[in-house]
Amino acid sequence: MKKKSIWIIIAAIAVIVIWAIKVNNSMVAMEETVNKAWSNVENVYQRRADLIPNLVNTVKGYAEHETSTFEVVVNARAKATSISVNPENMTADQLKEFQKAQNEVSGALGRLIAISESYPELKANENFKELQAQLEGTENRIAVERKNFNESASKYNTYIRKFPQSIIAGMRGFEKKPYFEAEEGANKAPKVEF
Repeated sequence: MKKKSIWIIIAAIAVIVIWAIKVNNSMVAMEETVNKAWSNVENVYQRRADLIPNLVNTVKGYAEHETSTFEVVVNARAKATSISVNPENMTADQLKEFQKAQNEVSGALGRLIAISESYPELKANENFKELQAQLEGTENRIAVERKNFNESASKYNTYIRKFPQSIIAGMRGFEKKPYFEAEEGANKAPKVEF
């Protein structure tokens, strides 16, 4: 009888250990998916940052006296590319700082593109049109990759917060990942006046 009890205890411990290993491995895989999604986000933002010098130089050729706009774009790009976020220990504040810097780049690029309205020859320039098309495509990719990041972070966050996985997550240091959020005021419709 005593031998049977020992085997039952050993079997129960083995089941718990196997379960804990499986849960841990699932969390590792999900965290890697979040990290990969973050890498994809950074990749498309880097693509946009790489397009900016060519776009600025093209516009400069037609609108040399718009130096303040060029400076705003270059400074916003420099700030955005200087912010590095490690997905392993990402915080909501770090993500907000990253997002704020990227939003500044978007605003500066919007002003740069708006300059083209005053310069018909610039709007007709094939290089400018190509860069503008690449930039638009990149902005779409950014939206897609941010969505993918949020989805993978949501799956990961849900998994590590559910019981009993939360026990292993707490013991192993798996922490909730932040999400990209909409810009302030994005929930309000723009006011159009004629």
